[in-house]
Amino acid sequence: MTTPSAARNWAGNVEFAAPRFAEPTSIDELAGLVSSARAVRAVGSRHSFTRIADSDDLMVSVAALPGELHVDAERRVASVPAGWRYAELARALDAQGWALGAMASLPHISVAGAVATGTHGSGDAAGSLASAVVGLEIVRADGELVRIARGDEGFDGAVVSLGMLGVVTRVELEVEPAYAMTQVVDRGLGWQTALDDLDAVMGSATSVSLFTNWRDARRIDQVWRKSRVPHDAVGAAAEPPPPLPGAVRAAPGQHPLEGESGESCTDQSGAVGQWFERLPHFRAEFTPSHGEELQSEFFVPRARAVDALETMRRIGPGIADLLFVSEIRSIRADDLWLSGAYGHDAIGIHCTWKPLEAEVRAALPALEDALGEFGARPHWGKVFTTNADQLAGRYPRWREFVELRQQWDPRGVFRNAVVRSWGL
Repeated sequence: MTTPSAARNWAGNVEFAAPRFAEPTSIDELAGLVSSARAVRAVGSRHSFTRIADSDDLMVSVAALPGELHVDAERRVASVPAGWRYAELARALDAQGWALGAMASLPHISVAGAVATGTHGSGDAAGSLASAVVGLEIVRADGELVRIARGDEGFDGAVVSLGMLGVVTRVELEVEPAYAMTQVVDRGLGWQTALDDLDAVMGSATSVSLFTNWRDARRIDQVWRKSRVPHDAVGAAAEPPPPLPGAVRAAPGQHPLEGESGESCTDQSGAVGQWFERLPHFRAEFTPSHGEELQSEFFVPRARAVDALETMRRIGPGIADLLFVSEIRSIRADDLWLSGAYGHDAIGIHCTWKPLEAEVRAALPALEDALGEFGARPHWGKVFTTNADQLAGRYPRWREFVELRQQWDPRGVFRNAVVRSWGL
């Protein structure tokens, strides 16, 4: 048992205040810690930008719990230790001939943490990372280890649960046969071209990301496109897809942030590579992204996406000085109660901010009010100021989640100041 007095999140904007930190090496040890604690929060890779993982008493990591990857080939389900990071999981899956359908831009994040906060990649056919979950093993407040599976009562509320039902120890995920991918980057796509047929742009590859700083109302800075090819094409020559209409093909080595080296980014040459070497934006062996930054993200219904992006084009120049970059991605609908894509396909509007927290928080209410007209839901692991009443109105199953949380954790052991402020 140690104290995390100097422990910070990945970006360095949060210093955790939990008086105790533990990294148990067995389920029994974890169960004993949880059942005897006054308050508990699980922490993953520390990639959240808020105090969502902080605790009034005990903060616990499951990274040291023993466990191996198990793949049920008949069911196409992989069971993985919750503390594994996606880079570790992807390599282990690929070694057995399996793959995930989606990955986030960073492979450095932990499986359980990404799932619990509704983290996602991009692709019209790709749901959030949580949508692949078919089962969870969870240590509840009384120390009991339980399993909940797709089809069980409350399962759709238990997946994106913000860590409020217990400490997840294993995650069961849908997998598919391994495949290969190519990646290219186009520059200078016209905004009007994109908005005239957003579906064509976002559907032009398996995974598409638009990057902009909102300064140029005419053109989008970069479009990253990742396309599936057969697995046996790895190492073979490929014919990259042509640039989008009016855009030009960028040289390999682009970084989402202007002026940054692309050395840390995944290959953009159009060469065929393993799925896990193309789906993320950043390579696992490098420090992810920029580091000293803040992030916010808002999910708007796909049906309102063009209007929401037009709004961003109008207000974007007013926040451009605070931004490193914005990214626009697509996410398939799911049935998970606290998911940003619950009930409808969504477009994620992501902001990577400069490390100016006071200024960013001052700017967020106007941005959130503008996107609120479209029912925008915030990413749970990122910075937002949307209040409890607004949140409750944007998630149709909000009250049912509160009831589920009370049923699983009647003493509120897994609550903290952050989730209480959200009305949970």
